[in-house]
Amino acid sequence: MIKFNNVKKTFRRTEVLKGLHLEIKKGDRIALVGSNGAGKTTMIRCLLGEYVCEGEVLVNGLDPRVERELVLKDIGFVPQLPPPLKMPVGQLFNFSASLCNSDPQEMIKVSERLGLDFEELKSRPFVKLSGGQKQKILISIALGRDAKILILDEPAANLDPDARHIFFQLLAEKKDAVMLISSHRLDEVAALVNRVIEMDQGIIVLDDRVEDEIDLNSILKTEIKIKRVDEAFAKAINLWSFESADGIQWHGTVSGPDRLRFLGVLSRYAAILKDIHMEEKSGG
Repeated sequence: MIKFNNVKKTFRRTEVLKGLHLEIKKGDRIALVGSNGAGKTTMIRCLLGEYVCEGEVLVNGLDPRVERELVLKDIGFVPQLPPPLKMPVGQLFNFSASLCNSDPQEMIKVSERLGLDFEELKSRPFVKLSGGQKQKILISIALGRDAKILILDEPAANLDPDARHIFFQLLAEKKDAVMLISSHRLDEVAALVNRVIEMDQGIIVLDDRVEDEIDLNSILKTEIKIKRVDEAFAKAINLWSFESADGIQWHGTVSGPDRLRFLGVLSRYAAILKDIHMEEKSGG
């Protein structure tokens, strides 16, 4: 579906992409990882036809620079940084849907599943929304359409745990879509993908298949006991909507794909952890 043949891109004499060769096939759900400056975003911009580059980029056999309108009709894109759009949210949904012959009502449904009140937001300029609201709107536009390819650049960066779980469910429903999910941390996206591509200084240094048996709809019922009341721990765990009556025993739920991220948070408090129990249940 997607091919990069010896793709190079230079900015001010600095070669950012250094002869990229890559083929992405139907069914691929790819984690594109690497540090800042590795070339991930530049690669995505070339794929979207936003940059002129050396070599060849093809999406379903089409050059995204030459046939950009046709290519973008099949792509749902969530950028890392929200654009400074002054358009009201309702108008933005209608405009976005018109570009790809989609139903704006589907975008509205996705936004409401993510916890937004569309009626409250529809007249507000996009640029005036909070970071989390902007992210949810952009996700709604990308997932509320019949996109064959999803390109997501740090898509869950501004989402709270509850919204992240809904986001994972939405991705699970896109079973036939090719996904390219960019992140600087593998643990953020590991459970979502079946292939990992790592970039460093403009080249691909790793391209490997991974197991993808985690249910994106799963929920982990979690109980934690700590040795003593700790204010910093309480603040961190409250961000995951955990509750406690005494500050010692905590309980809540964690989305299955978020388990590595959650355990990474707990690892910071290893000295005061006494017991952790996680039981997986269906989130359907």
